[in-house]
Amino acid sequence: MVVSEMANEKATFPMAEAKKIVEDLFEPSTLTYWADFLFNAGLGWTAFYFTVQAANFSPAQLLFGAISVFCLYRAVIFIHELTHLKKDTFSVFRAVWNLVCGYPFMVPSFTYMGVHIDHHKQKMYGTKEDGEYLPFVLLGRFRIILFFLTMLVVPFVFILRFLLTPISYLIPPLHKLLWEYLSSLSINPDWKRPAPAERDGKWWRLQELITFAYAAAFVFALWKGILPMKVFFVWYAVATLILLTNGLRTVAATHCYRNPADHILEFSEQFLDSVTIPGNPVTTGLWAPVGLRYHAVHHLFPGMPYHHLGEAHRRLMKELPANSVYHLSLRKSLWDGLSRLWKETTAAQADKAAGNTSKAS
Repeated sequence: MVVSEMANEKATFPMAEAKKIVEDLFEPSTLTYWADFLFNAGLGWTAFYFTVQAANFSPAQLLFGAISVFCLYRAVIFIHELTHLKKDTFSVFRAVWNLVCGYPFMVPSFTYMGVHIDHHKQKMYGTKEDGEYLPFVLLGRFRIILFFLTMLVVPFVFILRFLLTPISYLIPPLHKLLWEYLSSLSINPDWKRPAPAERDGKWWRLQELITFAYAAAFVFALWKGILPMKVFFVWYAVATLILLTNGLRTVAATHCYRNPADHILEFSEQFLDSVTIPGNPVTTGLWAPVGLRYHAVHHLFPGMPYHHLGEAHRRLMKELPANSVYHLSLRKSLWDGLSRLWKETTAAQADKAAGNTSKAS
């Protein structure tokens, strides 16, 4: 029913008009990228240091910990921008991002590149070939809860995954297993990453080895007492809280997650399955940083840099008709997005139960 409703509305979406409204907003600002990233990465790691130094569970530690989480979350989420920047551009920025965020958090840029590119392909979006899509509404509330529970173990799993890298080179089936199931920032646990290809970038193996070096050095320093175990616990807490915050954003402000895996959505249907939560730029920007609160706009214009998405949204709101389907992608807040997903999932489960009862009778 939801799919057919979207199909009926897609003809009214003024895509040509929308493109004309934002046609001057596709040039990335190098200064903006560097200033935003370096400020948040620098402040985040500085706060991380003071979190380690502060007394456990003291007000100072909680304050520095919160600063570290939100600043490093913003810095880490630039991985999304790296995927959409044109090839052979921002080369130094990509390298620095990996050194400062990608390798320390065990998420080098290759873990997202090919995965996210496929997510934007019209014939793959929302299907079983899309690692970034899981039809929570159809799968039930338990899958939403399970999604958040897995966030608690992901940092440890990724450390172990990269520590196994050298051994996996000697055992090809092991490396195949690591590549398919533990080398991607995906949300679908049943999805297998395709074999390495050009879309994954030419440096993925070097990134894999450098991440191993970071993980091995970290474990060695903890083992020998060069770093106190408190560093590990703070790192784990920060990484887990980043994942949980991003998980909230993912289920509330990314997509509606209604599409069955065997249905290919048209472009307009993909837009109507996407979400934008403009909100307050300060508070909303904390849990949906780097333009990700404008996710429906991003799916309209994947090549638009994050720092122009807000302006694009404001123009579209102003210049498109009040009855445009553009407005159907809007949510009022994080809570609005979460509650809608939960209610739709509950309703879908009730419908499924009613259908099973009807068949049984």
